[in-house]
Amino acid sequence: MRYKHLQNANVDISEMAVGTWAIGSDGYDVTNTEDSVKAMRTMIDNGVNIIDTAPCYGWGKAEIITKQAIQGYDRSKLLISTKCGLVPNAERPFGGPRPGSGRDASYKNIMREIAMSCSLLGTDYIDFYFVHHPDPLTDLAETMAALNVLRERGLIRFVGFSNHSIEQVEEAMKWGKVDVIQPPFNMLDRSAEPLMKWCFDRGIDNFTYGSLGSGLLTGAIRENPTFGKGDPRGSFYSRLYSPENFEKCMTLLGVMDKIAAEHGKPVVQVAINWSCQHPIVGCILVGVKNEQEALENCAALDWKLSDEEIALLNKTLDELKIDAARIVNR
Repeated sequence: MRYKHLQNANVDISEMAVGTWAIGSDGYDVTNTEDSVKAMRTMIDNGVNIIDTAPCYGWGKAEIITKQAIQGYDRSKLLISTKCGLVPNAERPFGGPRPGSGRDASYKNIMREIAMSCSLLGTDYIDFYFVHHPDPLTDLAETMAALNVLRERGLIRFVGFSNHSIEQVEEAMKWGKVDVIQPPFNMLDRSAEPLMKWCFDRGIDNFTYGSLGSGLLTGAIRENPTFGKGDPRGSFYSRLYSPENFEKCMTLLGVMDKIAAEHGKPVVQVAINWSCQHPIVGCILVGVKNEQEALENCAALDWKLSDEEIALLNKTLDELKIDAARIVNR
């Protein structure tokens, strides 16, 4: 396993994190809790020291499974990342209606959510606490006031923002220290690079999600699929599967196939290394559904792409101009 030292947070973190969206979601093709726990524990046993989750991943399911997975491990050696600011309906639990947004980063709701997450995760504190999405009805000053209080009380260690813009992160910084952000980023969607560089230059490190392009970058999908109802790959990541983008993805996979074959490695490890070796990426979030996937993912960090291979992949991406960016910061 490889590690990086985070700037503002001042901790060492594995270049890969266990992502739990699929584990908590009924829409993904995930097996069962027992397999999920085994997969997560296998990642930890192979050097991964961070698990990323959120209350909205199954509305508590992913956090409960995470609690099971970390039982028996030294909590002080694990980094737990979870989030706040999304609610399971279109109403604000405190303070009136929120038509259609489902977002609540108010002081009162954050206090409610931290108590719930700590309980479900079976921990007294959260290491990285992210505001999941911008809340159009709450000033960032109020949101940061809540996060600052939680930090002062030792309930969280580091403050993060997910799916926010440069302007929103900059506004938050007026009211307190921001340590990390969590943007979408992979070979198929590099639209967040300006945000990531702006943050990195200010000591704010990047935890990137969507690292495997909703499965396209694993090489397992070679024909444009039809996803079942509720599967995020058919909605959240739908732009990747437009006929034009999918065809371009297959061209990219052809290049990745050749690189993987030269190393005697699976294609997924090419995608993992491309992201992990990016100089402004702190760690990448990768979901796993069984022990074999966990072992394969971790083995990716036993080797590296050459500078020439990274240059070839980037040249291919520049030529393909895959337009799969998501508008997330609104």
